[in-house]
Amino acid sequence: MLHIFIDADACPVKEEVYRVAGRHRLNVTVVANSRMRVPSEAWVTLEIVGGAFDAADDWIVARLEPGDIVVTADIPLASRCLQAGARAIGSTGNIFTEDNIGSAVATRDLLSELRSAGELTGGPPPLGKRDRSRFLQKLEEVIQSVRRESS
Repeated sequence: MLHIFIDADACPVKEEVYRVAGRHRLNVTVVANSRMRVPSEAWVTLEIVGGAFDAADDWIVARLEPGDIVVTADIPLASRCLQAGARAIGSTGNIFTEDNIGSAVATRDLLSELRSAGELTGGPPPLGKRDRSRFLQKLEEVIQSVRRESS
């Protein structure tokens, strides 16, 4: 059955995921390095993993099944999810695919090098209403696509 995993520590769209998952009656696992509030619904589970580097990523990838959906801004995790046959969507609604993950990894690496050299400062801008709306639309599209493929 389709399951949504949230790489939760820095995820700004958890509430949106809960809303869509509730409407579709999907299970959600929130994976984090520390305790956080989640809805007290039977279909939402909080999994606290250790603070080791990539602990949340490793936990998620070990439990994925083909067709599951992972919400993450972590491009290397998105790549691992695709390799496992899952879907990955970023918090801005960017759907990671086999066609675009290579360039996303390359861009991430380039920006990391520029930050290391002091060329770039700051992170991405905060999510606005339009970003959240786009995320909701894209998550809905991914869910419908997985359901069509599994029919």
